[in-house]
Amino acid sequence: MSQPAQLTTKPNVRVVLFGLMIAMMLAMLDNMIVSTALPRIVFEFGGADHFTWVVTAYVLGTTVSTPIWGKLGDLYGRKTVFLTAVVVFLAGSALCGMSGSGVFGGADTGMTELIAFRAVQGLGAGGLMVGVMAIIGDLVPPRERGRYQGMIAGIMAIAMVAGPLVGGFITDNLSWRWAFYVNLPLGGLALLVLATTMHLPKYRTEHKIDWLGAALLSVGITAIVLVTTWGGNEYDWVSPQILGLAVLAVLALGAFALVERRAPEPILPLSLFANRNFALISVIGFLLGFAMFGAMNFLPLYQQTVQGASATNSGLLLLPLMFGMLVVSLVVGRTITKTGRYRAFPIVGGVVMAAGMGLLSLLDVDTSKRQSSLYMIVLGVGMGFLMQTSMLIAQNSVEQKDLGAASGAATFFRSIGGSFGVSLFGAIFANRLADSAAGSAFAGSGGEGGAMDLEALKKLTGPMREAVLGGLSDAISHVFFWAVVFTVAVPVLAWFIKEVPLRATNDVPPAGTTPEDQAEAALGKAPVA
Repeated sequence: MSQPAQLTTKPNVRVVLFGLMIAMMLAMLDNMIVSTALPRIVFEFGGADHFTWVVTAYVLGTTVSTPIWGKLGDLYGRKTVFLTAVVVFLAGSALCGMSGSGVFGGADTGMTELIAFRAVQGLGAGGLMVGVMAIIGDLVPPRERGRYQGMIAGIMAIAMVAGPLVGGFITDNLSWRWAFYVNLPLGGLALLVLATTMHLPKYRTEHKIDWLGAALLSVGITAIVLVTTWGGNEYDWVSPQILGLAVLAVLALGAFALVERRAPEPILPLSLFANRNFALISVIGFLLGFAMFGAMNFLPLYQQTVQGASATNSGLLLLPLMFGMLVVSLVVGRTITKTGRYRAFPIVGGVVMAAGMGLLSLLDVDTSKRQSSLYMIVLGVGMGFLMQTSMLIAQNSVEQKDLGAASGAATFFRSIGGSFGVSLFGAIFANRLADSAAGSAFAGSGGEGGAMDLEALKKLTGPMREAVLGGLSDAISHVFFWAVVFTVAVPVLAWFIKEVPLRATNDVPPAGTTPEDQAEAALGKAPVA
């Protein structure tokens, strides 16, 4: 049993938060910046048939490592583990920037090097995201966390828009290698601030790392991510490769569940799911990632094809979404801190988010940019109610010693949901487009199998152009319609969440007390100002 030492120095939370926000920004921005630079990378290295692995390797490294980083923080203390994750991320960034430069090999091996180094970078990013949430949980009691986690949600919103803009600027004005090198000065600043100002409890433990559980979880997650990435794209859904990966995922995760029941320090304690709130919020997080990350990928596609916006302008057109999410996240965070109540927010957020998806399902060729902006504001407002409230509920449902594992699990389920959403909605979009006049029109104009070729689209005129734009808008709106089907489950599940009072202290409770007991005992204590 771990016993955390008391803090010897009262941390300056605002200074530490500055470093944490830089680290979170790096993890959130990176994939979006790199996606913009990918065409230039493929042009230099070739290997267009493998370029999707540049993104997949990063996502895979992040998803696999997230729950492991969270548990390591519980065992060894979060400061050391988090700073290690920052160093791994920065090392991966530097290595990615040097890919194909002759340091490790020439341009002929550049794509292979980049994919391998992106996996390293992803491993570090997994620790950044879960570490930020868990460290806030260590520094600030649950009653105060809403305010700070609302700020983190704002950083996520900014990253969604800033990523493509920064990536476009770097690609157009600098070498694509700066898409990776830009992380080094920012990450170095975060490392300096956190190493010198962050003081967290140090854990003195007698522990045995659950290596077998970590290995089985990694295999299972890898198989799931590959199924959702390759299914319907690289391989048919009923191909031996996809079915084999699905079987491997089931076997690995089944064995993982058996191992975790006997492990003295499980990587992901299954006992957490015995808590109703934690189980419900995990499912809500999965659905949130499923609908949000899956469907939102199609907003830039709609803006660039149907509305005719450039890649840079499509990023600016997402500002209404960011604005709605940012404002509501900050207001909700402060309201939770002031009132100590949170149950209503995921219910309201689920309803508003479903309404936003419903409005986006009305998109067609005649929808003005003003209309689509209003629709995105509604979606952003719903996301603002949900994003960090879900993390707050997950953390408030567990004991302080399991904070890292709970934060890792919450982040993990949202990531896996997003992976499934991207895959499923991509298949829905492709099938709907193929069944429309746009599919045959695009194929007849040079787009193989209805592939998105923006240059070919610009050359189309008359009825053929109208047919393609109509088919595209119909397929995209169909994606948002199906997103509504999944999103409506969020407020239904949130209705069954029990409002456990937010604890006003992070003091270590007596052995055997539950989070509910701790919260009730803390009700008489005034929250930290």
